[in-house]
Amino acid sequence: MRLPTLLSRRKADTYKGDFGHIFVLAGSLKYSGAGVLCAEAALRSGAGLVTLGVPKGIAKAIIRIKAKEIMLLPLPENKDNTFALSGYPEICEFASGIDVLAVGPGIDRNKTTQALIRKIVSKINKPMVVDADGLNALVGHLNILQDACLPGRQVRVLTPHTGEMARLSGKNIGAVQKNRKEIAIKLSSDYNTTVVLKGRNTVVADQNGKFYLNKTGNPGMATAGSGDVLTGMIAAFLGQGLTAFQAAKFGVYLHGLAADMATRDKTQMAMIASDIITYIPAAIKKCS
Repeated sequence: MRLPTLLSRRKADTYKGDFGHIFVLAGSLKYSGAGVLCAEAALRSGAGLVTLGVPKGIAKAIIRIKAKEIMLLPLPENKDNTFALSGYPEICEFASGIDVLAVGPGIDRNKTTQALIRKIVSKINKPMVVDADGLNALVGHLNILQDACLPGRQVRVLTPHTGEMARLSGKNIGAVQKNRKEIAIKLSSDYNTTVVLKGRNTVVADQNGKFYLNKTGNPGMATAGSGDVLTGMIAAFLGQGLTAFQAAKFGVYLHGLAADMATRDKTQMAMIASDIITYIPAAIKKCS
């Protein structure tokens, strides 16, 4: 697969702002690495700027493990060291100056944090990739995606794995596995979103009935943090000007290709999510 010109070629007189400022809202005390993986994947996928928003109680720990190029925004937290609902005004103000918001990796299921995510998804009018516990916050509240479909609203990309799709759709896991394409297309159509149903032959579907079945990737990707990496990649491609469907399509393709390259050296058994990030440049080079 060849990359589109927007990703593979850059004019001589460009600057970092031309390639998108990605705001990653992710992480908690229990899952502190999720946001770092997402943010680093966005950088490696061509984003010009990446800011990682984290609960302030884990900010010092994040500084020690994040890439130097990632900017950090400590935000209000609750007693469980997850994002506090009171942080919404600060998040909203910061989001006004960014291009794409990636939300959900590692945020946990604290009730007030989940309420915050629902408010962000329904109220902040920026292109958005929603993953992991960001998706769990929408279970039983998919109506807020209808609100986000009003004229002038920006795109939403949802990236569920099979279990998350089962919770979102109200179907059991077996039914999702048997009807992956149809269920992804229906959720996308019903809520005017782009859906990435992860798994073997990941399905990308948009609200117009368009779909793509991915053929890259391998079982070694069934490892903690792999989905966080994909979220960062899709957000980066949105920030560089691709449509939601294009960003998701090329995101899952390159994500799987990088993992295929990584397993040649690491093996499927030993590969971890950060290995996928390491091989993103090689995957991009192969497709450029």
